[in-house]
Amino acid sequence: MSDQIKFIVDNLNKEPFRKNYNLITFDSLDPMQLLQVLNDVLAEIDPKQVVDIREEMPEQTAKRMLSLLGILKYKPPGNATDMSTFRQGLVIGSKPVVYPVLHWLLQRTNELKKRAYLARFLIKLEVPSEFLQDEIVADANKQYEELMEVFKSLHKECEQLKTSGFSTAEIRRVETVPNHQQMLKIARQLRVEKEREECLAQHKQEQKNQLFHAVQRLQRAQNQLKNMRHAAADAKPESLMKRLEEETKFNSYMVTEKLPKELENKKKELHFLQKVVSEPAMGHADLLELESKINEVNTQINQLIEKKMMRNEPIEGKLSLYRQQASIISRKKEAKAEELQETKEKLATLEGEVSAKRNQIREFDGTEVLKGDEFKRYVSKLRSKSTVFKKKHQLIAEFKAEFGLLQRTEELLKQRDENTQHQLQAMEEKRGVSGYSYTQEELERVSALKSEVDELKGRTLDDMSEMIKKLNSLVSEKKSALAPVIKELRQLRQKCQALTQECDEKKSQYDSCAAGLESSRSKLEQEVRGLREECLQEESKYHYANCMIKNLEVQLHRATEEMKAYVSSDQQEKRKAIREQYTKIIAEQENLGKKLREKQKAVRESHGPNMKQAKMWRDLERLMECKKQCFLKQQSPASIGQVIQEGGEDRLIL
Repeated sequence: MSDQIKFIVDNLNKEPFRKNYNLITFDSLDPMQLLQVLNDVLAEIDPKQVVDIREEMPEQTAKRMLSLLGILKYKPPGNATDMSTFRQGLVIGSKPVVYPVLHWLLQRTNELKKRAYLARFLIKLEVPSEFLQDEIVADANKQYEELMEVFKSLHKECEQLKTSGFSTAEIRRVETVPNHQQMLKIARQLRVEKEREECLAQHKQEQKNQLFHAVQRLQRAQNQLKNMRHAAADAKPESLMKRLEEETKFNSYMVTEKLPKELENKKKELHFLQKVVSEPAMGHADLLELESKINEVNTQINQLIEKKMMRNEPIEGKLSLYRQQASIISRKKEAKAEELQETKEKLATLEGEVSAKRNQIREFDGTEVLKGDEFKRYVSKLRSKSTVFKKKHQLIAEFKAEFGLLQRTEELLKQRDENTQHQLQAMEEKRGVSGYSYTQEELERVSALKSEVDELKGRTLDDMSEMIKKLNSLVSEKKSALAPVIKELRQLRQKCQALTQECDEKKSQYDSCAAGLESSRSKLEQEVRGLREECLQEESKYHYANCMIKNLEVQLHRATEEMKAYVSSDQQEKRKAIREQYTKIIAEQENLGKKLREKQKAVRESHGPNMKQAKMWRDLERLMECKKQCFLKQQSPASIGQVIQEGGEDRLIL
């Protein structure tokens, strides 16, 4: 144990740790400090482990360290019970648990660094099987596995190059080779072509992805067209009109009520955010001031509500009830509209998924998904098959039980046969004819096999002759039956070729038309986007101009009121003018300033005499205090051995 601690301390004092420990200081570390040292060593191996464990829960620390030690393939000593004690010791920072871990880590730091680096890329992420049913998740998982394999091969090549021993001196030997410039030029061209090939492969993959998305869009559009045609074919004019009226009502509600409200709310929110952005940054004191203002306003609102409730006006109560009912109905209407919009979106997505699943099933099996009565018939067939299956399963169970009994009887008979064979061999040995029964059995078996082979030969020859006759008759019948079908097939092939040509032409026309429409749609979208941005800019300018106009109108109104008050002959109106008020305040302040200056002058003039008088009073106070002390000393009985002056005489009292 002491050698282990010495090894740990020596390595911790070296680079890159530089802990400056000795055996005593390291052994006196508390569990938290010891866990921090272990975490520092793990952080040197894996930089993701750089954590201050004082800011982390102990369970999280233990879980993180155990997961990394599992990746590094650390095997703690002992069995399963020792594993539980190991986990507990790692949580509490026990020295018998932490010291072996530190010793193991410091012995093979470089190897563990490499292992931790590879674990970041080579530990496979387990995806549940139900998620792999989705094509996108399955493709992503497959691509993930392919990239993992590519990383493995590249890492192997890198390690081989590191260990190959090539140096710059060996690379410079190329210059001594004849025609090395031409070879370097060819190698450069090869590298450029490889890069070009990679770029072309990437473009090819992008084109494939775009083609796949375009095919998906085409399939969705075709499915929508098919559904709409099916709905139009099955529906009646009255139902179609009713459905169109409902859609029109819903769309008119969305356009006239819901969307304008949302737009107005968004505009208000934008205006508020612009206002917040335009204001300067607020400090803690400003926030406290705003909070106090908010609290004051809230208290005022509560007081007003209480006053309103105290009034208890019946008309206002009825109106508030109606207002509440109207607001509740409007909120319910908005919620139902949002739910309807969400259900429509979900229905569209589900219809797309259903069409995609149908196409997948059609591609895999070539069969359509069952609907309605067909599905009911299919379910009834499955039920009948399930009853048959249960009966067969019961028969199989009975056969298995009977088979077990027969197998047991067979084993018993074999044991009896072996016993009789042993007895027979013993009797043959006694009589001197050992092996007689075995040779007799072999002869009987060979003769039986020969007779069976002869019978099989005869049967096979008869069967072959009958089979040839049947095949010839079947071939002639099939030829006669397939002759008209082959003629029809030739005609159908010709029709198929004509239809495929027509389909290709229509497809090319459709692709050209779709491309034109797509380009025009993108142009229109860009124009609409630009017009919307201009509209938003103009709206913001309009709101800003309105605010400025309102501010100017307020200032103009104040100025006109001031002019009216200033020009009017009425003295009371003049007194209300701001100019008169400010002149009055200025005059009062000037008078106050004159009085203060006069007072200051008087204080300055009387400052010197007053200071002298104050000093004289202080001296007088000290003199009186001294006389008081002397008088008290005279009156006290303990005044022995003191000099007392009285009546112009000095007396010594002992």
